[in-house]
Amino acid sequence: MRAHEAGALHAEGYGGPPLYLPYPEDVNALLPQLWARTVHRGEDGALRVGGLDVRSIAAEFGTPAYVLDEEDFRSRARAFRDDYAGPFAEVCGGADVYYAGKAFLCTEVARWVADEGLGLDVTTGGELAVAQRAGFPAERIALHGNNKSLAEIEQALSYGVGKIVIDSLDEIERIDAVAARLGVVAPVMIRVTVGVEAHTHEFIATAHEDQKFGLSLATGVAKEAAGRVLDRTGTMRLLGLHSHIGSQIFDTGGFEISVRRLIGLHAELVREHDIELPSMGLGGGFGIAYTSQHTPLSPAELGEQMADLLEREGKIIGDGDGSSIPRISIEPGRAIVGPAAFTLYEVGTVKPVTVNERVTRTYVSVDGGMSDNIRPALYEADYSCTLASRRSDAPPMLSRVVGKHCESGDIVVLDEYLPADLRAGDLIAVPGTGAYCRSLSSQYNHTPRPPVVAVRDGRARLIVRRETVEDILALDVG
Repeated sequence: MRAHEAGALHAEGYGGPPLYLPYPEDVNALLPQLWARTVHRGEDGALRVGGLDVRSIAAEFGTPAYVLDEEDFRSRARAFRDDYAGPFAEVCGGADVYYAGKAFLCTEVARWVADEGLGLDVTTGGELAVAQRAGFPAERIALHGNNKSLAEIEQALSYGVGKIVIDSLDEIERIDAVAARLGVVAPVMIRVTVGVEAHTHEFIATAHEDQKFGLSLATGVAKEAAGRVLDRTGTMRLLGLHSHIGSQIFDTGGFEISVRRLIGLHAELVREHDIELPSMGLGGGFGIAYTSQHTPLSPAELGEQMADLLEREGKIIGDGDGSSIPRISIEPGRAIVGPAAFTLYEVGTVKPVTVNERVTRTYVSVDGGMSDNIRPALYEADYSCTLASRRSDAPPMLSRVVGKHCESGDIVVLDEYLPADLRAGDLIAVPGTGAYCRSLSSQYNHTPRPPVVAVRDGRARLIVRRETVEDILALDVG
């Protein structure tokens, strides 16, 4: 597109809605793929979730608040446990599903994950501490991280985690030292950088060479790492190889090369060292729908396609019949918790702004913002939203939902149609905020973090309380 000589504000098409956002016939309509399964509008037009009116949730717990549908979370976990894993039974004996705690983790959620029979993927000593507090079975925990400290390694080995995913040559020495001191054998996997460019945002693509995660397959460092581990039979046991190609991925095409290269190295190690490597980690990163432009696959579709891919590549690279394909594991986080939650805000200032002679956009300010959802500023992530506290017969207006923070980039929803009679005191809900919103939240402008409210069967309860100004001041030793 040619730049306009008077600046971008004067360019044709500037300020209008994106192509994926059509003018709605009904501004009150909900797109089912964006919301938890129990969310719908009641007869009076207000949103209901888990049998509860959002107005009652706001009255009891305040806003902003993350509202998490427990049954939706559990059903998505079961879908990966059963529908995704099912197709792998004949290919490699099944698939182990680890919930990626980095998406969102608290003690209660860890218990839900344990109840549903999933494993838990943690990346820090803090996340592991949550798992320990919940009494999560140690053998079903995997520890990731590109810079695990000696203390974190000791914490993991003392608790007896099922596997530690090695991310560097330095880490091999750390694990060796801690395991020797504790008198244990550490179960480990090697995280391999397979050189795949996932079609996603640069900051969430994790398998290309020029980034911090993993050990390069192309340069031979991954193979060297495996050899070093195999030389330390007294302190380490190599379970297999692991790869993660990125996040918010909508098809299995990127996994094809990843699986091919991972199986190739797996077969090479088995042949050269005459060993068994029972496991192979394929990571997670499965996308969800944040707006109408996103079309994620179901867990069943993902499982069928990935199982076919694994079987095909295993036969080509392995022993010809696929019998040596190791049992695989995956790590969905966003795909389980993301759609299960929405953020409930109260509207404050409503300000029409003339963008140019063709476009007027209404800025809708809410009582949260980038402190509770940094993803639009960090990743240019798109979200949707709806008027939640009532139904409106007013015509749609092009809106931008913004936060209360001192940044022009404090945007919650870049483009959305909201009713033209939107006013202060209304509630709006932003779906798909279960993943990486509370986890990435901050106290910017000394703003307390919102609570997480779990809902189920007509009952709401706090599972993470609202932070207070007193909590913030308590950290200030001055």
